[in-house]
Amino acid sequence: MKFARFLKSVAAEMKVVTWPTAKENRRDTSTVLGTSIIMAIFLGAVDWIVQWALTFLA
Repeated sequence: MKFARFLKSVAAEMKVVTWPTAKENRRDTSTVLGTSIIMAIFLGAVDWIVQWALTFLA
């Protein structure tokens, strides 16, 4: 009984949600992808520098 009531409340709440537009989705997706690529490049560069420094010191 409680689960059925829960599902009804979820369905009612989903009707009230303001969903993002396609334009907002594209913008947010581009932001996430861009940030991920920049961080991957940055972390790769840091890894390469640390690796170079450790082999240089060894």
